[in-house]
Amino acid sequence: MRLFHGHAHFQMIFMHLINHEKPEEDTSVRAVILSGSGKAFCAGHNLKEMTAGRQAEDGGKAYFKDLFDRCATMMMSIQKLPQPVIAQVHGIATAAGCQLVATCDMAVAAQGTKFGVNGVNIGLFCSTPMVALSRNIPRKNAFEMLTTGKFIETEEAARLGLINRAVPHDQLESATRELADTVASKLTAAVKIGKQAFYQQMELNLVEAYDYAGDVMVQNMLFRDTEEGIAAFLDKRPPNWEQ
Repeated sequence: MRLFHGHAHFQMIFMHLINHEKPEEDTSVRAVILSGSGKAFCAGHNLKEMTAGRQAEDGGKAYFKDLFDRCATMMMSIQKLPQPVIAQVHGIATAAGCQLVATCDMAVAAQGTKFGVNGVNIGLFCSTPMVALSRNIPRKNAFEMLTTGKFIETEEAARLGLINRAVPHDQLESATRELADTVASKLTAAVKIGKQAFYQQMELNLVEAYDYAGDVMVQNMLFRDTEEGIAAFLDKRPPNWEQ
């Protein structure tokens, strides 16, 4: 899915795709790649549009609430999708754009890409991007990015875990596609139940997480295709999955 041109309307476009194309219901879609079609992956919200929103009688309060609520809904929809979502990042990913990278299940970036939650530089703390960022990289590194407004580049982003890897720009599309193809080659039902379990267990304490994950593995073991996958491994042959 090539969703945006570096700015503003990314949440509207993504939600349109989710609501109308319904990739979660299309079993032929096994992985989703998000990429930017312009000079940047995503520069976040359009500040000119946000400024225009202040013209309302309430000074923009209702507009801003709706804007950030829709953005949060879009971000959460990524983790609710059964398919893994991979960000293919180039140029810059700032504010809500950096939030989007942090939200995606995986990310591949072109070398030299810059990442930042730099709203503090103009007096607007990136509070909603903070939610995804602080769940994706170490706490002190996230806090430093949020309070200094400084950018990091791909090598640091990979070291912190914001992205999976950095590749030369001319290899970005092929490297991202290779990752997506690898994921897509796995049993769809196993990836689906695994993605759901991955995010669910992170919100639980250790004992609850193991109890929950154990139940998920029981469900997974009862899949007919999982039985076939294990049999194929023992027989040293490719699995003949129904899905």
